[in-house]
Amino acid sequence: MISPLAYIHPEAVIGENVEIAPFVFIDKNVVIGNNNRIMANANILYGSRIGDGNTIFPGAVIGAVPQDLKFKGEETTAEVGNNNTIRENVTINRGTAAKGRTVVGNNNLLMEAVHIAHDCTVSNGCIIGNATKMAGEVHIDDNAILSSTILIHQFCRIGGYVMIQGGCRTPKDIPPYIIVGREPATYCGINLIGLRRRGFSNETIETIHDAYRMIYQNGLNTTDALAKIEAELPRIPEVEYILQFVRESERGILK
Repeated sequence: MISPLAYIHPEAVIGENVEIAPFVFIDKNVVIGNNNRIMANANILYGSRIGDGNTIFPGAVIGAVPQDLKFKGEETTAEVGNNNTIRENVTINRGTAAKGRTVVGNNNLLMEAVHIAHDCTVSNGCIIGNATKMAGEVHIDDNAILSSTILIHQFCRIGGYVMIQGGCRTPKDIPPYIIVGREPATYCGINLIGLRRRGFSNETIETIHDAYRMIYQNGLNTTDALAKIEAELPRIPEVEYILQFVRESERGILK
């Protein structure tokens, strides 16, 4: 299962049933779990931690040092969970002293040429389209779908269950359950089809829609919109998530 044409540092830890193709480079201080498939010319560099059941395609680079001039060689990691598909030429950089690690969770699809910069977190069940680029310390919540060639400003947060149109640039946080499109990027409604596919009830979807009507369509400032949501809508988990997300937003939410 391990090609003699691959280079594996003697200090690297490799789990069971791992397929390693020719010309793969695996550095020291690397831990790779079980049942992974690593294709030709992939590079797994110092500080990488790979879970179980991942497929890593040719040209991917995991664990490269951050593209951050403040990085001074500190001990940091790039951590990939379980059952991810990491396509050709994806780059996942290590963390910096800011957070110490870059994290990709479980069951994500990272399409060709995605870049995940230092200290980012991609949670679980996300689909990240071709050539989408994340600057440092971006956080993406569960089950987000980002189309191709999206540019995400540093420190932004992307909410769960969103759908972002290809080619968008976002300097602001994107709250959960919505569709974002156009240039400049803007709110385009809730992700109705995505929520139905994920099993959200009609009642829950309508409540989510009511919350965003108050935020985006009633002419209220954000503080008044949140107060109106608290006063008038049932406090279901989805509403609590929206309220918490908007209140915790440091960059402000997309308008």
